[in-house]
Amino acid sequence: MARCFIPVQPLSRDGFAPYGDVIDAGGPESFPTNGGAAHRFHRLGVADCGAEGGAALLSIFRVLHAGLPPRVKMMERHPLSSQAFMPLAGQRFVVIVAPAQCRPYPEMLRAFVTDGRQGVNYHRATWHHPLVALDGGDFLVVDRDGPGPDFNQDYEEVFLSGDVLIDMRAVEAALSTLSPTSSQEQNR
Repeated sequence: MARCFIPVQPLSRDGFAPYGDVIDAGGPESFPTNGGAAHRFHRLGVADCGAEGGAALLSIFRVLHAGLPPRVKMMERHPLSSQAFMPLAGQRFVVIVAPAQCRPYPEMLRAFVTDGRQGVNYHRATWHHPLVALDGGDFLVVDRDGPGPDFNQDYEEVFLSGDVLIDMRAVEAALSTLSPTSSQEQNR
């Protein structure tokens, strides 16, 4: 069985653009608000959840088991909506994606490493791996709530063949290029 290592890079707006939006305070538009008491980082992504009577739903995912999976075996997507993940306390995570256009194959996968202050908003139908948190904790999730008995009305998954791996050395190299998060600084 042939091995396939997923290319890994730090998460950036330009690099991630084919798959979705980067959610962080480095957005292209910002301005003071609330009489100058706050600063708004505007339109960092759009929750695309209205297809077929859906609505945006806010949830929190609590990661109990952090770390890289030994192998990437499955990818999922939401054909009717976007899906966003934003760490609430500086948790770093790895985003594994493939283009929406067709069934993902191992050589199509890309991985991005976040710095703990960045979130992502996957475009509608973008293939992605379930949340891979390097640090445990809570993530704000924005996804679709729609008609039907459960979330399966907006969910597809495929299983990958072969030995698909994330090179931990590549993840560590990407992490070394990112500035430390506030949670990492507190641990020092």
